[in-house]
Amino acid sequence: MTTAFYPGSFDPITNGHLDILAQSLNVAQSLIVAIGVHPGKTPLFSFDERATLIRHAIGAAIPERSADVSVVSFDDLVVNAARRHGASILIRGLRDGTDLDYEMQMAGMNREMAPDIQTLFIPAATLSRPITATLVRQIAGMGGDVGPFVPQVVVQALAIRRAQR
Repeated sequence: MTTAFYPGSFDPITNGHLDILAQSLNVAQSLIVAIGVHPGKTPLFSFDERATLIRHAIGAAIPERSADVSVVSFDDLVVNAARRHGASILIRGLRDGTDLDYEMQMAGMNREMAPDIQTLFIPAATLSRPITATLVRQIAGMGGDVGPFVPQVVVQALAIRRAQR
């Protein structure tokens, strides 16, 4: 069974993430969505909140494959975490040439450290190319409508978070 590892911060999950996730399931039987947790960074949502949002978003978007997706955390090298979870593929989404330049460097380094793990670049759908979690957080923080960019469960979570501040 082919297992793919899709690392990121997912703070929050966006429609772009969901697009890459769904495409990943066309090439892997199972997918591990790996949330990077770094003590020096303060995310908008905790790991547990992000994991819950991801699970709900997957359940709504691709319910027939939701059992094939798991969510884990990691705080070490991506290749070490992928190995630990039995993944042979690293999934990386590409929005544009800027992403490609950065991701090529990362793929090269990861290949040197773990030649047994293949990096797979997946191009983002045209409509999701401009979406970033950073922009979503900024728009939501200023009261803007992020509905076109994120799953409905995230729209609700962002509204609650904004009301709490």
